Formats: sequence, structure tokens, C-alpha cells
Amino acid sequence: MLVVISPAKNLDYESELPTQEYSQPRLLEQAEELVDRCRSLSPQDLSSLMSISDKLAGLNAARFAEWKTPFTLDNARQAIYAFDGDVYTGLAAESLDEQAISYAQEHLRILSGLYGVLKPLDLMQAYRLEMGTKLDTARGKNLYEFWGDLITDTLNEDLAALDSKILVNLASNEYFSSVQKKRLKADVITPVFKDEKNGQYKVISFWAKKARGMMARFIVTEQPKTLQDLRQFSAGGYRFNADASSESELVFYRSERDQ
Repeated sequence: MLVVISPAKNLDYESELPTQEYSQPRLLEQAEELVDRCRSLSPQDLSSLMSISDKLAGLNAARFAEWKTPFTLDNARQAIYAFDGDVYTGLAAESLDEQAISYAQEHLRILSGLYGVLKPLDLMQAYRLEMGTKLDTARGKNLYEFWGDLITDTLNEDLAALDSKILVNLASNEYFSSVQKKRLKADVITPVFKDEKNGQYKVISFWAKKARGMMARFIVTEQPKTLQDLRQFSAGGYRFNADASSESELVFYRSERDQ
């Protein structure tokens, strides 16, 4: 199975790297187009476009100005160690062993507004460009139109390389909307994580993001082969709930006492 997750807004380019191994993003040519477009925008434009503070806009204007190829370990960092958000807290990639990282390199993909599709060890330079950004380019009025078929085609290539017909969607709606499900040559399985609060089970964003990271970790460490194997996920106190699930959604509940 192939697994997709979202990137994170927060980045870590300071901590020690667990490995010197790396790969290069496959869609760098398209990323460079986007960087060139963003370079044409002022910090004020970026602030308005991304709904971010002037300070963050200035930081990201500088990032776009400094962005350059080729990527090396001197000017870039492997994606799985660069992103630093709730999903990545759950994934805890820095503690994965060599075998798990090798498996992740084949089976885990990160969807990105700037880079399209990243393998875990793909080098990336620091950026902020969320998939939902309405950045107009020669290809359209937003990033979904810019990426068009490319993200789906890339995932189909990876599915074919694995000879797999299952894609596990652990990405947010914003990012998975860049995938054209009708053109995807796989069944999409979406795990959903619900926590008990005041006697009701609901998706709580912070915990759900962390749980998606824990599920990604479960997949790269346990290497499940079937949906039945996926249902065995129990990290963090979550348990599969068959009654709440469907063929395409695997729902996991966590009671208040397990939180």
C-alpha cells in the first residue's frame, strides 16, 4: 500500500540529522516555476495571499529569494526531518530505524503545495506555500489547477512500482483535494480518528493530526499488507470501530480514559 500525508507549516532545520542519505524531488522543475512566481510578489503581497503576519511574509519572501538548485545537505534537508507539526510528532521519524526509513521511502509520500509529491528522503529547502493558496500562475488561478494531473500521475507511478491497488489517505482535505480520485489507479482508504468528549466521539483536530502521524509510523514499522492488518492499529489508545466504519473509511475511537 501507498500512504500519503500532509506537510507542516512549522519547519526544523536545526536538529541533528539521523542519516546522510537523501534523494531529489521529482517535480523540481514545477517547483522552480512556483518559486519564480512567488519571487515576483512583494512581502505585502505574500502577507495578503497567505493570510500571514508581515514578519512571516518577510521570512518567506527571503526564503523564495534564496531558493536555488541543486539541493544538497548544505542548503536543504530531507522532508521527513524538515517538517515539524502535529502529524510529524506522531510519526517521530527521528527515532525510526534504517529498515523503517527504507520502507517509508518506497511507501510514504508527502503532498506539498510547492514540491507536489515528496518522498521522505527528498531534499527540500524551507518554504511556506499551502495547497489551498490561490496563487495565480500560467497554469491556472490556484495551486490545484497548477498541479493538475501531475500529483495523481506521480502517485500512480508509485502505486505501479509497488504493484499496489490501495492508497491510504492520511492527508488533510486541503491536500488530498490535489489528488484526482477518479484517475487514481487504487482504492482510497481513509482512516478517521475520533476522541471521546463529554460522552460523544468526534474528530478533534490536534489529536487527529497526531493520530495520522502515529498511523503512518505504524505502517512503516509494521508493514501491513491488508486492510485487516490496518485495523490492528492501536497506538495512543485508539481502537478500530467496525460499526462506525465503511469500506473506504476505517474509524478508530479513543475513550476519555485512554487520552
